[in-house]
Amino acid sequence: MDTTMPPRRHNRFARPTDRERMDAGFDARLHADDVAFGARDAALLRAIDATGSLNAAAERLGRSYSRAHGRLDDLEAAFGPLVERTRGGASGGGTALTEDAYALLARFERLRAGYAAIAETTVAVLSGTVVDRDGELGTVETDAGVVRALVPPDADAVDVAVRADAVTLHAPDDAPSADATSARNRFEGTVERVESGDAVARVRVDVGADTALDALLTVDSVERLGLRVGHPVVASFKATATRATPTER
Repeated sequence: MDTTMPPRRHNRFARPTDRERMDAGFDARLHADDVAFGARDAALLRAIDATGSLNAAAERLGRSYSRAHGRLDDLEAAFGPLVERTRGGASGGGTALTEDAYALLARFERLRAGYAAIAETTVAVLSGTVVDRDGELGTVETDAGVVRALVPPDADAVDVAVRADAVTLHAPDDAPSADATSARNRFEGTVERVESGDAVARVRVDVGADTALDALLTVDSVERLGLRVGHPVVASFKATATRATPTER
């Protein structure tokens, strides 16, 4: 995770434009057109701000200049002007962030903070029995159904923890098949609760077990998917994002 400090100037926040939407996946990202702005992009802008040079920023991050330049062009085509370049002069020229760039960074940090604050306290626990193993991964039978997860080597009775930021929700008609995605854990259910904040919402899904699954989405994504109490959904999550621990007796 990017641990650099927030930008040191411009505390003004920009409202999202009509063409921008936030991604419903568990990674914090902002979308404009078909371009996703994520943690690597935020790190690039902050490095430019700190060094005053795209070339120096790329070097600091261990990236090639050509790839950093190409990525910046893609971001600017989607989000608008993000840097101002000057040439020559007493200072030798350089690159500085625009107000749009600072506003974009601020919006991204608000989104990521919203995800983190909820995800840290939202974990569903499904109890079950390991019925098969394939290296570190195992198949666990739970009340909700079969779950693939990282399992301990010497335990059969386990608790499977599923973090809310690892769960993706799909409309039933649009859900990819299990063979078409790496998120092999899939459960059909209905929306039990929707708790919306300023940017992030927590959606609780009844999957027919004692413990419901929670998922984190942006508020915009909740509206786009039309999620309401009683709405049918498909919840999916990756085995490698799911960890089982021995059940305490």
